[in-house]
Amino acid sequence: MKRILAVLLLLLAVMASGCSKKEVPAQEGAAAPDFTLSDLSGKQVQLSSLKGKVVLVNFWATWCPPCREEIPSMVKLNQIMQGKNFQMLAISIDEGGKQAVQEFFRQNGVTLPALLDTDGSVSRRYGTTGVPETFIVDGKGMIRKKVIGGVEWSSPEVVGYLEGLMQQK
Repeated sequence: MKRILAVLLLLLAVMASGCSKKEVPAQEGAAAPDFTLSDLSGKQVQLSSLKGKVVLVNFWATWCPPCREEIPSMVKLNQIMQGKNFQMLAISIDEGGKQAVQEFFRQNGVTLPALLDTDGSVSRRYGTTGVPETFIVDGKGMIRKKVIGGVEWSSPEVVGYLEGLMQQK
């Protein structure tokens, strides 16, 4: 009887684990998962409040060599897009949080709109597998492009692609 009960409990546990809800990674063509994160000044930034703009959501870390390589082109892209219907969100997954990012920015002369995802909750919702990983979100809040790895963000091809998205209604 104990053996039957043990087997029955084991089967119930296996069945229950199969029914648990799992996060589905963010995919191209799907709605971008909404989030609210703090920027370096402590201000809360919510993705859904940026509807109508093309948003480049970049997950990165100060300790990541490919991230460090692409940051100068992100700064340049942010300057090129200034005054346009565009918003860059550089989401740091550094466990050191605000202090680590501010120190990195200060040492490297970086000025980017950075958000802090120190507990990794937003990167998990997006299903990131590493850094850098970037999601380009259109004005309707849909993910148009997912990019894994570093990119030369200020290239004419990228700028043209982003400007093309801004033209779409």
